[in-house]
Amino acid sequence: MSHPHPQPPRHPTDRLVGTCPALAAFSTQIRHLAAFDTLGNPAVPTVLLQGETGTGKGLVARVLHDSGPRAHGPFLDVNCAAIPETLLEAELFGITAGAFTDAKRARAGLFEAAAGGTLFLDEIDALPLALQGKLLTAIEAKRVRRVGAVREQAVDVKVVAATQAALNARVASGQFRADLYHRLAVIVLALPPLRDRGADIVLLVQQFLHEYAKAHQLLPKRLSRAAAAWLQRYDWPGNVRELRDDAEIIS
Repeated sequence: MSHPHPQPPRHPTDRLVGTCPALAAFSTQIRHLAAFDTLGNPAVPTVLLQGETGTGKGLVARVLHDSGPRAHGPFLDVNCAAIPETLLEAELFGITAGAFTDAKRARAGLFEAAAGGTLFLDEIDALPLALQGKLLTAIEAKRVRRVGAVREQAVDVKVVAATQAALNARVASGQFRADLYHRLAVIVLALPPLRDRGADIVLLVQQFLHEYAKAHQLLPKRLSRAAAAWLQRYDWPGNVRELRDDAEIIS
């Protein structure tokens, strides 16, 4: 009896749905970058993702992680704008017991917890100036010092940062350190806005409708030609996130 040929394993970049030239080039870049990501190498380059809100920077960060040798290691993400400045240093770098009043136990930070994997720093433009120097040291030396500690310890972490802001403008206005910007921007990947992706909009909404129908055990709805044309005319200020939310409503 003949057996069907096994399907080749899907590459993580296959999760980036679309056929527009910008996305195809993007997927090629990600596959190329995987060759430069080696465990234990202190020279592993950082990656800066730039794009409007909702363009999928978190998804791309995860695909970058899954495409290289760190795929079996941890993937940790932190939104630098969502954590109060007073807590962000401890969250990133950890604390020692007795470092401050409530610090009764030592706790590892995200840099240590992400060892052997990837640390995704979203909205990096919100990182306070006071912490930018410490982040620069962690990236350059691959060493961190917990809050209240005397000694540093080595960490093997790939850093991926993301922003929707123009960091070079923040540098010019003194809001962001130039040396940290240049260290983060070793490799810059610019995510295209949804309005520039043409027929990808229809492909994406069809996928979302299929996913939601499957999740709720319903037959997926079909797009009319008029609806598909309208989707491609709309400006999509919220990009893929807005499209996903709208697809959930109509599914």
